[in-house]
Amino acid sequence: MELDKAIKGRRSIRKYLKKPVERDLIIQLIESANDAPSWKNSQTSRYYVIDTETRRKEFIEKCLPSFNQNNVEDAPIIMVSTVVSGISGFKDGTYQTHLKDGYQYFDNGLQIQNLCLKAYSLGLGTLIMGLYREEETRKFLEIPDDEKITVVLSLGYPDIHPKKPNRKDVSEILKFDR
Repeated sequence: MELDKAIKGRRSIRKYLKKPVERDLIIQLIESANDAPSWKNSQTSRYYVIDTETRRKEFIEKCLPSFNQNNVEDAPIIMVSTVVSGISGFKDGTYQTHLKDGYQYFDNGLQIQNLCLKAYSLGLGTLIMGLYREEETRKFLEIPDDEKITVVLSLGYPDIHPKKPNRKDVSEILKFDR
């Protein structure tokens, strides 16, 4: 698929077909995510995938607020992304950038973008959720303390095709130096 088509076509999906997603496709998504650049090639993002019906339902109920529960109730896959903290943007345990620990989230965002675009190119839809119950999520998936949870994603074959939301005009977000 052409990159521009994926960038312009990808949408947040809140309704999915009752169709399983094969694990080999999930592996392809993670491979594409891992191709994103990262601070000194540190590759600190990690992924936890819930792909069984019972565990998925349990996770949704225990770890997501009600509006997100409704958004992903029929998604066949729930994925949680984390970063191993204290590596990206650091050297010898000290910050190397004014962003402090923020650089690790930048790196993770690059990976998530790759993952979502790859998913779209494979006919899959995603929803990126920033609101979740952190401690319940950590406990449910047994996420180590040195990993920071960044996002919860739903994944599956879309059962809707949302329209493109309005975007700001480039003139509102671009400023040339002179």
